[in-house]
Amino acid sequence: MNVYIIDINADVGEGLNNEPDLMPYLSSCNIACGGHAGDLQIMTEAVRLAKTHKVKIGAHPSFPDKENFGRMVMDMSAADLYATLKQQVRALQKVLYQENSQLHHIKPHGALYNLAAKDDKTANVIIEVIKSIALPIKLYAPYKSVLAYLAESENIQVTYEGFADRNYNADLSLVSRKNNDAILNDKHQVLSHVLRMVKHQKLIAIDGVEVSIKAATFCVHGDTKNALQILKFLNRELPKHHIKIQ
Repeated sequence: MNVYIIDINADVGEGLNNEPDLMPYLSSCNIACGGHAGDLQIMTEAVRLAKTHKVKIGAHPSFPDKENFGRMVMDMSAADLYATLKQQVRALQKVLYQENSQLHHIKPHGALYNLAAKDDKTANVIIEVIKSIALPIKLYAPYKSVLAYLAESENIQVTYEGFADRNYNADLSLVSRKNNDAILNDKHQVLSHVLRMVKHQKLIAIDGVEVSIKAATFCVHGDTKNALQILKFLNRELPKHHIKIQ
């Protein structure tokens, strides 16, 4: 009997103040570093919660755009983008040092994540930031993305990410949040979506086409309206299907 091992992550430190509720149901988290949300106090609180619940800690850098929550592409030079991403990751590293914790991974946020999935220049900036860190750091990135491909070619360990609460297009891009069908709110739909990705390495795209995907970590967005309900349900139901969260 196959036993599958997966990671469940969520983006935290984004000003929603729901971290105490979410953290017990996560195995990793991505902490906003001040680009789209967060500050040193919020980062510190998130790190302490993650430590308490033995949750792996990742940096969640973004375009420096709090006004749009990092969900719009900014036209930046490679040098300027590198500088802001490095500054954001350093801010979290400073907190981690003070709290005697380690950085486990980096996961870009929002528009940066989506752009790096298909744009060489953006992907390479993120890769250079990771290479500048002394310790080996994992990268959470989409399967078959430019970011994952280029990172692997630089011997960076990539963990493929699937989105538990989001619908996909047939090209494995996420359905735009402007679309009413972008977000999966029904916990049973989310479970079916995750089970198909884990056990069959497939998903059903928004147009009904079955598409291949690989994922080892699955994101439930902290700002999905019933994120806590979804996380509790996944933690209860996945083990029944021989899927272990760690």
